Amino acid sequence: MKATFLFVLTLYAGWMIPAVRAQDSVAAKLTPSAIEGRIREIRMGEIVVRTRPGAEVEVRQTRHEFLFGTAVPNPLAENDADAMSPEDRKQFIEILSENFNYAVHENALKWYDCEKEPGVVDYTTADRLWEICHELDIPMRGHCIFWEKEEFLMPWLKELNNDDLRAAVARRGIGVTGHFRGRIHEFDLNNEMIHGDFFRRRLGWGVINEMAWLARAGNPDAVLYVNDYGILVDGGVNASAFISQIGTLLANGVPIGGIGCQGHLASRYRSPMSPELVQRMLDRLARFDLPIKITECLFDADTEENRARELRNIFPVYFAHPGVEAIVMWGFWEGTAWQPQTALWRKDWTPTPQGLAYRDLVFGEWWTETSGKADRDGMFRTAAFYGDYRITVNGETQNVTLSKKDRSARVIVQ
Repeated sequence: MKATFLFVLTLYAGWMIPAVRAQDSVAAKLTPSAIEGRIREIRMGEIVVRTRPGAEVEVRQTRHEFLFGTAVPNPLAENDADAMSPEDRKQFIEILSENFNYAVHENALKWYDCEKEPGVVDYTTADRLWEICHELDIPMRGHCIFWEKEEFLMPWLKELNNDDLRAAVARRGIGVTGHFRGRIHEFDLNNEMIHGDFFRRRLGWGVINEMAWLARAGNPDAVLYVNDYGILVDGGVNASAFISQIGTLLANGVPIGGIGCQGHLASRYRSPMSPELVQRMLDRLARFDLPIKITECLFDADTEENRARELRNIFPVYFAHPGVEAIVMWGFWEGTAWQPQTALWRKDWTPTPQGLAYRDLVFGEWWTETSGKADRDGMFRTAAFYGDYRITVNGETQNVTLSKKDRSARVIVQ
């Protein structure tokens, strides 16, 4: 009872009392040069090649360490020819492979998609999407185990008595993480808990802890994320509630391992969100010392050019923050996108201005390709973004990984 009261009181306070002043990780006014400097500081290390004096050295990046992801839609699993023809599917996979190194099921892993009828659990679509991404060497995160908003709950689930509802929660929590054990290691535990409380109203506030430990029973290594919206958009209207909620969950023993912030800068969120405000919100979340991922990102201004401008304005702030480990676009193709006007590629597969802006940042400004000659001591050094590289010296090639953990990579080519 005491823990329940504390949870309710703290969550309520999160809505009503402004959070303490954030400790900004950069100056109050973010300039492009300040953001660029921050990116170089936290996203780049050094590659050192030791070889013969004067040798020609080429350094070519092949993959980012930072996770640039996308949601993948159900029709990719060959289950809806009307939504995605074989030709579109082939093109989708090609662009997915060339532009992203991380993915999430858009809908296929949600409970309502996996168990339309009570006791009839079907992971066929979710499995197929995972297989496609695995073949492309693209890891996936799990979205989501539970979702308390009633409009996304199956009618049969809402009709259960409390005992049967708790049993259904147990089967789901253990089942989904157990099914993907060894394949998916990270899950959104209970989506958008600020905006729905069906399970808590029916089963008590302690059910969140039960959900977490059930998920860990299915996979003891599962990393569980909170995930919500209104944190980085619309003036950060839900930030204080979200922060209070995370703190209370941790204080009550819920094994939260990461923070998911939806980045739907969509038509219904029209309050301006400056880079400075995004930075402050991320700084406030960083106090928990947990990985932060921008889990559902899209930009929806009134024109294609303004959408591209929004991406160029906010994307670097995400990338420049030391606590952020991933940015996941909520789809990229107009043919299947939740909000088609926000797509990076049009239905005819030509890139939108936003798609070009994405490519320019991720594979232009934040991508390392360079060459030069080793000095008189046979040394070649270059700053480089963390990731995988192909190093070529006088026709001989080696692969090397430059990781944020190590900060440098050394290659010897005689």
